[in-house]
Amino acid sequence: MSELGFHSKLKLPYEKTLEIVTEALKVEGFGVLTSIDFKETMKKKLDADFRKYSILGVCNPPLAFQALTARPDVGLLLPCNVIVYEDGDGTVVNIIDPLSMTGFIQDTALDPVAEDAKKRLWRVHEAIQG
Repeated sequence: MSELGFHSKLKLPYEKTLEIVTEALKVEGFGVLTSIDFKETMKKKLDADFRKYSILGVCNPPLAFQALTARPDVGLLLPCNVIVYEDGDGTVVNIIDPLSMTGFIQDTALDPVAEDAKKRLWRVHEAIQG
């Protein structure tokens, strides 16, 4: 676990890791709303080479609805981010800990939603480690 989330290093190719992560997220009710291919973006915008690196914006609609109903401005913290990137002979996956995002808000109405999201994302973290 890192300061902001749940860290894993897998001895799998990048593309296979993306598939596994996406499937594990689905099992926990998360869909990928956005997928930023950082390598491609840096090549297009800066003509710079970068490792394979994706930022996935993921959302669990029922949890997002609860959070936004409790506090509409929490949308600034949505969606939850998952990063997947090539690292040597494997791939790194970092999944945001929702409590790291909501901790500074100090709104008890968000606590149950953040706790539920954290449990689900922790299970994703465990699942991808096989």
